[in-house]
Amino acid sequence: VRPLNGNGEVTLGEKVTADAAGVVTCLDEARHGFENGDSVIFTEVQGMTELNSCQPIEIKTLGPYTFSICDTTGFSDYVRGGIVSQVKMPQKVAFKSLTTSMTEPEFVVTDFAKFERPGQLHLGFQALHSYQRKHNRLPKPWCQADGEELVSLAKEVNSSQTGSAKVDELDDKLIKKLAFVSAGDLAPINAFIGGLAAQEVMKACTGKFMPMVQWLYFDALECLSEEEGGAMLTEEDCAPRNSRYDGQIAVFGSQLQEELAKQRYFLVGAGAIGCELLKNFAMIGLAGGEGEVIVTDMDTIEKSNLNRQFLFRPWDVTKMKSETAAAAVKQMNPSIRITGHQNRVGPETERVYDDDFFESLHGVANALDNVDARMYMDRRCVYYRKPLLESGTLGTKGNVQVVIPFLTESYSSSQDPPEKSIPICTLKNFPNAIEHTLQWARDELRVCFKQAVREYAKFLERTLKLPGAQPLEVLEAVYKSLVIDCPRSWADCVTWARHHWQCQYSNNIHQLLHNFPPEQVYRTHTHRVYRTLGTPPLSMT
Repeated sequence: VRPLNGNGEVTLGEKVTADAAGVVTCLDEARHGFENGDSVIFTEVQGMTELNSCQPIEIKTLGPYTFSICDTTGFSDYVRGGIVSQVKMPQKVAFKSLTTSMTEPEFVVTDFAKFERPGQLHLGFQALHSYQRKHNRLPKPWCQADGEELVSLAKEVNSSQTGSAKVDELDDKLIKKLAFVSAGDLAPINAFIGGLAAQEVMKACTGKFMPMVQWLYFDALECLSEEEGGAMLTEEDCAPRNSRYDGQIAVFGSQLQEELAKQRYFLVGAGAIGCELLKNFAMIGLAGGEGEVIVTDMDTIEKSNLNRQFLFRPWDVTKMKSETAAAAVKQMNPSIRITGHQNRVGPETERVYDDDFFESLHGVANALDNVDARMYMDRRCVYYRKPLLESGTLGTKGNVQVVIPFLTESYSSSQDPPEKSIPICTLKNFPNAIEHTLQWARDELRVCFKQAVREYAKFLERTLKLPGAQPLEVLEAVYKSLVIDCPRSWADCVTWARHHWQCQYSNNIHQLLHNFPPEQVYRTHTHRVYRTLGTPPLSMT
């Protein structure tokens, strides 16, 4: 069985039982990757052919290697073969009216450490709207009197609730903080809400992916200073300064804004994440005074970058990313001090990014696309005890890790589980999916045009150090490549290619059919079924 699900996993089936709820078991402990409620269809099943004409069947997973389907007691006996594919079924989503959902809300929980927070904020925002209608303004930043009034309004809103929106106990501190910061305006929060709204618009336009149901409240109150840890901000601290950062000062105060202007940050990478970070750096006033942002990226801008790396325009193609991105954010905020480098981070550039350089930094932000560079920068930050902002993307998904010296684990302290590899026997003998052929072609290219060249270049250096008969094997391979098979003309290249094709696409296939004839019977009394590309060789009893 080969499930074509969202994860693209390939599973071989072993049997399908004839029961009230037929059970499909996978071969060789291969995981099927399905979930409860998934719908599947069967094709190319031999014996139990009724499955081939069934409408999409809702399954129930019994384990990582088994799942149950419909009643198969009236079907023919199963013989072998078959492909099972996941089918995405349309789902109807019902939304309540605004009036109803105000009293009977459904929340999207974004942080399970704040499970009760959405209900509190739901009441808080209703109270905030009442306050704005009453005073024609929002509460003043960090004004205690306005905060107390908003708490009173929130209690009135809560007492008037008749549905599930009513809470047993109102969080007065939370409602006060809502009043204190409601007049603020933070560029990073705007970016988050804007991206979320754009994604929902795309869902509505395409009819794909599940929309949010129905209320989502997002907060980052962790960014505010703890009341127990020091002096609270005052109205004077957060009063407008007639600057572009007044919205941010209203939340964090003028002292933090001054500190941001002094920050010296090192950004590694100016791609999609790097552009977003630079934009946010410029909007919040990072390095807007005595500080500096140093961004390095050795790549040039390609046309394919333009759809997601928004600091670049068509006329920037072939220019250096770091310099172009620096110039773009300079237009957004002329006060930012930013320098673009074209250096790769690694041991070879440690003369540039030396002890003095790292000691002068306040922090590092990674916007890299490979693990090796991430781990290198992580080691440097650990050594120099610098905070690191690590992030990455995969399709529509993303991740962020904040690394703080002596407080959190470093990036290299944990690793992602290894990606599922394709067995060598599958690649060499029974490739049955497009990804198998791609991996086979990559391996062949590496062996013929990369590994061979490197091995021959290091031949004299390493051969004599090899144990046993390995020096002779390497010598024979070098002799064959440099003497026997060495092309001396275009005709020789064509001849080599023709011989290579004959070996890979004729001789090897004939040898495979000789070693594994179609009529071969396994110890499990099943036959191997040969298929076209895209349908795996299966055995199901």
